Amino acid sequence: MELFGYTIEMEKIQEMVITYGSKLIIGLLILIIGLWVIGLIVKGFKKVLTARSIDATLVPFLVSIVSVTLKVMLVISVITYLGVNMTSFVAILGAAGLAVGMALSGTLQNFAGGVILLILRPFKVGDYIEAQGYSGSVQEIQIFNTILLTPDNKKIIIPNGGLSTGAMINYSAQETRRVDFKFGIGYGDDIDKAKQVIAEVISRNDKVLNDPEPFIAVIEHGDNSVNIVTRVWANASDYWGVYFYMMEYVKKEFDAQGISIPFPQRDVHIIKE
Repeated sequence: MELFGYTIEMEKIQEMVITYGSKLIIGLLILIIGLWVIGLIVKGFKKVLTARSIDATLVPFLVSIVSVTLKVMLVISVITYLGVNMTSFVAILGAAGLAVGMALSGTLQNFAGGVILLILRPFKVGDYIEAQGYSGSVQEIQIFNTILLTPDNKKIIIPNGGLSTGAMINYSAQETRRVDFKFGIGYGDDIDKAKQVIAEVISRNDKVLNDPEPFIAVIEHGDNSVNIVTRVWANASDYWGVYFYMMEYVKKEFDAQGISIPFPQRDVHIIKE
């Protein structure tokens, strides 16, 4: 057979198709079966970590590392089976890796950030944090990103690079938190009576801790009210329960005791010519 001035023997073509075609098919089967086996291994590895009560923060990260490592090894094995010269392949892979590394510098930074987060442990799965302009409960720490879940069930994905280097508030780091209030009363109202009412409301809530003791004092003489600061302590998980309770029942008790809660007022004088 003659093509473009070159003579091609049909026997050699058939031999190449049989040799390399069968290798490609077998290589593809190895890849498919290998990915299936890796999936089983990764699932089993995750079950083992969970059964041994490994920190929930580490489980997704370790599972991701194992999965990526096994898949890379599988691809290299398939390439070797197909007869590709690994020396040349490694050289090409190194050059490509350099180019890809420069292009994906941000991704590599996120990977390094994930490692730093797992080493320094500024937060763990389940903590409520505020970072990068977002806040929510930590649902998962992955290789490149951290996933937050907001109270209204929104999922937020934050890159680990910025999360590991930026400012962050962990609201769950301590077991207890202080809940601050500022209640305003009229200048004609009895300050001692108002403080007593606030103390009675506090005493009826068993979620307020007795140690440290609640603090109630006049903090300022405002433009329209005498402001009383109130500081109580509660378990971190009870923070919002205590906050909403105090805001509601202090108002109800002030109304029942005839203590006014003033609002901004202005005197308007109309001058007629």
